[in-house]
Amino acid sequence: MSKHNQKTKPLAQNRKASHDYSIDDTIEAGIVLSGTEIKSIRRGSANLKDSYARVYQNEMYAYNMHIAPYEEGNRFNHEPLRTRKLLLHRKEINKLRGHLDAPGNAIIPLKLYIKNGMCKVLLGVATGKKKYDKREDLKKKQMKREIDRAMKEQFR
Repeated sequence: MSKHNQKTKPLAQNRKASHDYSIDDTIEAGIVLSGTEIKSIRRGSANLKDSYARVYQNEMYAYNMHIAPYEEGNRFNHEPLRTRKLLLHRKEINKLRGHLDAPGNAIIPLKLYIKNGMCKVLLGVATGKKKYDKREDLKKKQMKREIDRAMKEQFR
């Protein structure tokens, strides 16, 4: 699967995803947008919080991806929560479908960004975390923060 180019700045990011899920694999996909949607995304008015992707009739679609209506848009403005088609090759869709067959797996959008003038979405194959996993991750994060703080104090 393709790796995401770290140099592109995300226009929208699902920050809660790494807390709620363990991300196993990522893949980059194009997204079909209407005219005012891309203007709104470039402005930073997109939200990936509760969004997910699903295969329907051998095509991948993103659900619950909120893109705010463009303020200068007139009657041609878009629906904020409409279902958006994701552009993937057939082999990639079949591979993702195989991941979805396993219990507890989901495909969630992680980042929305512009690459070479095109809007792309980074999809992650995710497995839901249990409460004790989330608590363990928070403890590790806090320990790392304390160690970094102590190292910084030591080398002052």
